[in-house]
Amino acid sequence: MSIEFSKQLTATETPIPGVVLFDLPVHGDNRGWFKENWQREKMLALGLPDFKPVQNNVSFNEKAGTTRGIHAEPWDKFISVASGKIFGAWVDLRQGPTFGNIFTATLDASQAIFIPRGVGNAFQTLEDNTAYTYLVNDHWSADAQGQYTFLNLDDDTVAIDWPIPLSQAELSDKDKEHPRLLHVRPMEPKRILVLGANGQLGTALRKAFTGDSSVEFCGREEFDIDDDAAYTSKNWNSYSTIINAAAYTAVDKAESAEGRRAAWATNVSAITKLAKVAIDHSLILVNVSSDYVFDGQHESHREDEPFSPLGVYGQTKAAGDAVVSVVPKHYIVRTSWVIGEGHNFVRTMANLAGKRIAPSVVNDQFGRLTFAQEIAESIRHLLFTKAAYGTYNVSNDGEVQSWADIASQVYRLVGASPEDVHGVSTESYFRDNPTAAIRPTYSVLELDKIRQSGYEMSSAQEQLIRYLNE
Repeated sequence: MSIEFSKQLTATETPIPGVVLFDLPVHGDNRGWFKENWQREKMLALGLPDFKPVQNNVSFNEKAGTTRGIHAEPWDKFISVASGKIFGAWVDLRQGPTFGNIFTATLDASQAIFIPRGVGNAFQTLEDNTAYTYLVNDHWSADAQGQYTFLNLDDDTVAIDWPIPLSQAELSDKDKEHPRLLHVRPMEPKRILVLGANGQLGTALRKAFTGDSSVEFCGREEFDIDDDAAYTSKNWNSYSTIINAAAYTAVDKAESAEGRRAAWATNVSAITKLAKVAIDHSLILVNVSSDYVFDGQHESHREDEPFSPLGVYGQTKAAGDAVVSVVPKHYIVRTSWVIGEGHNFVRTMANLAGKRIAPSVVNDQFGRLTFAQEIAESIRHLLFTKAAYGTYNVSNDGEVQSWADIASQVYRLVGASPEDVHGVSTESYFRDNPTAAIRPTYSVLELDKIRQSGYEMSSAQEQLIRYLNE
């Protein structure tokens, strides 16, 4: 076998998204040759996903013309030749617009190819005593076989031009029986799991992902993030992403002994369990943070401002952020003053206005409302555009207001008198509740980073009008 020595390590994209062909440096002399078949650091620098292989398989083929495939499996593969030469054929069998795309190449020991989950893999040996080796990132199991997708080697739609006609090749009986492309059921994408799917944000996420069958929604009844048993109920290799919309949000109750324990359990201990799952299975973890991780002394807050929480709730959210930040693929979405379905400040003010009650509302805390649908859409944007991982501030845009300003606006919009709203200081408002949590004075989040990712936040005032109309 003639191998080209001392090539540079290079990566070449192919017509199948995610399939990358590599030229490998091979070093040889009169004794034989040596190559770095898998070099994580160098290959990641060239764009190879960090797919974390766990098993190495070798297929030895005695005769030229041995043909195997076309098999699409529920894991990623990094394929190379140890000895001999192959003709490789790869067909996209994933659900989507590139279904049926084909790529072929002749590979010797100086090349390798990365094949993502759901792409059909086949090869034909061109020399006797060919050894074909591949790394995979999941362990083979009998249960996994039910997730395979197969295509007939002789399918006339993809029409692979095999160097050795299949009539003269060595094939298994099973491979001969695989379906034609017309009858192949495409492999579905990995799923997105939404936890806390019945809360304010969870309800908005259901709307944002309407019609997307790859998204699975779990309320507390289906998946309790505080329950250790829940984490063994899922085949995590079937998922790409966890969106955690579950949280302990009772700000004042968190200051009590019972509330403190509950807040730390849900906002920190449970997040640690989710982070471990995400790290172990290379998942994207999306978690929602809060302006309460800051003391509110700055008039606006950047994503990289150091934590300075004033109360237990803020402390648990800051600790949860620190945990999520060590997950290689993560989005921390930091929000403020969230309004969604169910009980919230805007609905309370609208109800009071309808009853002609004149409320006292705090006028020395400043921020912008964040409507839950905006959070949900921004999460969808970050995932689908594959934005850089990290922390993103997300609130609605527009004028900075106090709670009293917003209450007056609600009164006006529902036809009541804004003058009925009486502004009071935070100290005065909580005078009869000495155990109430300390609130940040300024909760304004800077939005430059989410804008730079290509997402424009809508005006809080415009969204308030729409919310009340609905």
